[in-house]
Amino acid sequence: MNDRPLIFGIVNITPDSFSDGGKYFAAEAAIAHARKLMDEGADVIDLGPASSNPNAAPVSAAEEIRRLAPVIEVLGGEGVPLSVDSFRSETQAFALANAAAYLNDIQGFADESFYPSLAASNAKLVLMHSIQREGNADRRAAPEGDIVRHISAFFETRLAALEAAGVSRSRLILDPGMGFFLGPKPETSFEVLSRIGEIEARFGLPVFISVSRKSFLRAVTGKAPGEAAAATLAAELLAVLRGAAFIRTHEPGPLRDALAVAAHFGTPDARN
Repeated sequence: MNDRPLIFGIVNITPDSFSDGGKYFAAEAAIAHARKLMDEGADVIDLGPASSNPNAAPVSAAEEIRRLAPVIEVLGGEGVPLSVDSFRSETQAFALANAAAYLNDIQGFADESFYPSLAASNAKLVLMHSIQREGNADRRAAPEGDIVRHISAFFETRLAALEAAGVSRSRLILDPGMGFFLGPKPETSFEVLSRIGEIEARFGLPVFISVSRKSFLRAVTGKAPGEAAAATLAAELLAVLRGAAFIRTHEPGPLRDALAVAAHFGTPDARN
């Protein structure tokens, strides 16, 4: 583990987050929390202006931008590397105009009319796969057959379209989805976690994993979202060991410490 993954710290600027119940909906609270996550070891702050859990209400692009604007103005002015988590093209355009370093799209950039703007930008793009293909997660079952083959077919189609539109492959990052984005059975998410290396090898692109506090971890531990820190850290370390290059998390501090310890396994000075 010579090259540790980049850590994305999650800041939900929403009133209906499953994980924090709207604690950071106010701009001032979101800014303060982002600073705290950076102090704890986050490399990038991932700003979410709308929840994507199955119970969340839809949010317009105008409302997403209203939520983001004061937070991006302050954090961007402080030089904090920012990611914006939205599938709406208008919100993505706002993020690009405000120098977001990453766009994180749960629909994997489905709007081909926006591809020229993506091609003209320098932001890195996190393409997430979901079995829903559109909108938020829901509780539909995973498709029949091999789930990694299903994920790979999605990536093949979407990567070809983006590259044909002039988006450099070097800017692309793959997120296979987790939790309800892969279906309601925990086993599906665990299988994909264990096979991250297959996805990375097939496409030669870095893999981005977001398991923090997700339902599949809570299903096997019986913990509430706020009690899922240990399960989250275990799953994040598994993802790193399987080859994940990016980890999106609510708690960067424990992950940063765990990665620092893991980096010493197998080194001569660590065996003394």
